[in-house]
Amino acid sequence: MSTPEHVAMIEATVARQRAFFQTGATRPVAVRVAALHKLKREMQARETILLDALYADLHKSHAEGYMCELGLNLDELGYLARKLPQWAKPQRHPTPLAQFCSSSYQLAEPYGVVLVMSPWNYPYLLSLDPLFGAIAAGNCVVLKPSAYAPNTSRAMAELIAAVFDPGWVTVIQGGREQNAALLEQKFDYIFFTGSVDVGKMVMEKASRHLTPVTLELGGKSPVIVDRTANLPLTARRLAFGKILNAGQTCVAPDYCLVDRTVRDRLVEELKKQFQKMLGEDPLANRDFVRIINRKHYNRLQGLLEGENLLYGGGHRDDPDSDSGWIAPTLVADTLEGTSKPMGEEIFGPILPIIPYDTLDQAIDFIRQREKPLALYLFTQSRKTKERILNTCSFGGGCVNDTIIHLATHHMPFGGVGQSGMGSYHGKKSFETFSHYRSIVDKATWLDLPMRYQPYTKLNNLLVRMFIH
Repeated sequence: MSTPEHVAMIEATVARQRAFFQTGATRPVAVRVAALHKLKREMQARETILLDALYADLHKSHAEGYMCELGLNLDELGYLARKLPQWAKPQRHPTPLAQFCSSSYQLAEPYGVVLVMSPWNYPYLLSLDPLFGAIAAGNCVVLKPSAYAPNTSRAMAELIAAVFDPGWVTVIQGGREQNAALLEQKFDYIFFTGSVDVGKMVMEKASRHLTPVTLELGGKSPVIVDRTANLPLTARRLAFGKILNAGQTCVAPDYCLVDRTVRDRLVEELKKQFQKMLGEDPLANRDFVRIINRKHYNRLQGLLEGENLLYGGGHRDDPDSDSGWIAPTLVADTLEGTSKPMGEEIFGPILPIIPYDTLDQAIDFIRQREKPLALYLFTQSRKTKERILNTCSFGGGCVNDTIIHLATHHMPFGGVGQSGMGSYHGKKSFETFSHYRSIVDKATWLDLPMRYQPYTKLNNLLVRMFIH
């Protein structure tokens, strides 16, 4: 429950954002472009500060932090700034003959005051990328990062305060109380990234004001490895996707369906890759990301209790935090999917290995579950690729790789069904945070009379001719 103090503070913040928006200060495209450039320069100047905060929250190395967060943020910023003047122009469309003489076009306008709620696992990437899109579209923004990553939240608040008037963009720090108070307010758009359960609550709250939403959720993203796959390369790319951010990734490979004839070989190759990437003792690797907090650390340990482990299973407490590390772990399972890790989204470096005998079995296994955010297929068979892409529904994915489909501004990223609704990145971010008004601009020097009453036979004939 939110306190009266929290509610009053949030109400004042939203009112301030709405008043600032009404001034029209965010409308000029040149102002938005300048703001994006300024934000990029400030991020570059604060790179070490931002990466240090990321290390403090997640023990994420500077190399991984830049590769998977800041580098992608900066790339997105630059792209939006370059393309925004073009996207903001009126979009011309053909005009039906019946509307002669007129011109038809669409104008993009900002929604108004936008709420961006982001998670802890990629605190910069999943907070700032939607923020960039909202700014590019001309909105005012309230950004609410996760309380589980306090150091990055504080770093983002300081970054935003150095670039924007607080009425344009502001960061609200805090936990559930602040979240609850924010969701009681009327926003013009809500962009949420997080769990399915919280996403449902956000949508329910938004529905009271008929507020449009984008929901970036998650789910159990499958991997399919058929008998034609290049197993050493498959294992390398699969291991990368699983240990990146210690598996705390919404599109991380969640379980692996593998042709029974190559199952044992794949397991051996995965063991080799884990050891090659993290060493013989992954728990001692300085670049291996920590589990975010004790709650999730204990949950992951619980998923392994009593399970048939093919590899890994170790864990180590962190003396400097209330959490620790979970070693990359392979769990044996069957097409019954009865292991504990198959009961929920894992969000950790644990990978169930499930053999199948026919591709139909793998497809049925996936289709019996909610539509995932991602799917990864490893094959050298064109027939298999076409079959999977034509029968399995998922948000996005890769053929012969993992994760990388979200690291581009040239294609949108989003889920389907329980894994989310809506999408963003690049131009799609601008479109997501814009309302497109359809305009017909009619000339006054000519007025075709046949649409007006009385409806004579001649008028009716002319209407039919013009419409068809």
